[in-house]
Amino acid sequence: MVLEAAGILLFLSWFFYKTPAAMLFLSPLGIPLMKRRLVKNRDKKKEELAAQFKEAVNSVLMALRAGYSAENAFREAYHEMEFLFGESSVICRELYRIDRGLDNHIPLERLLQEFADRCEVEEILEFAEVFAIAKRSGGNMSEILARTISMIQSRIDVEAEIRVMLSEKVLEQRIMNAVPFLIIFYIEISSKGFFDVLYGNLTGVLIMSACLCVYLFAFRLSERIMAIRI
Repeated sequence: MVLEAAGILLFLSWFFYKTPAAMLFLSPLGIPLMKRRLVKNRDKKKEELAAQFKEAVNSVLMALRAGYSAENAFREAYHEMEFLFGESSVICRELYRIDRGLDNHIPLERLLQEFADRCEVEEILEFAEVFAIAKRSGGNMSEILARTISMIQSRIDVEAEIRVMLSEKVLEQRIMNAVPFLIIFYIEISSKGFFDVLYGNLTGVLIMSACLCVYLFAFRLSERIMAIRI
């Protein structure tokens, strides 16, 4: 993340000011750049975990309908997820922790709640809450979980459909973000020295700084428009 932020700052310094020294002036931008990368990485991991969790709860439901207890259903789900996603996957690590917790006689609902708190995935939080209520009420566990899992799956599927529908717009957004730089590069190549008046003097620095601010505002606005949450 540090190298990526440094590379972006170096590019902006060269493009807008034609001097690496401008990195000192632009260095405060490094913090939001790294935060943006952190958020993107976190959201990507949450999406992956939500998809894996969908398969895990399906496995749990099948085991419950086959007559397994809730605890043994989660043990069986671990083996299935290990086959589907590999031992190193996030869902397998979390199910393994649940398995070890059950060996230590920790209540399953508490383990699920801890899992949900660690991951901060809304679907997992809802499942943990419903599971705890169903366990305390002593109702038809498989029926209650079946309805809950159906709703969770519907939400995950809708989110996946939205991401697919937005993929074309996201590509367009990235192209539009690059267009100003491509236009300037073209003019620089076709008309050498055309923009020299904007570099190396106070007026040019002020104009380019204003252009940079406008570009950053437009870039941030485009990201907010594309950030659709359910």
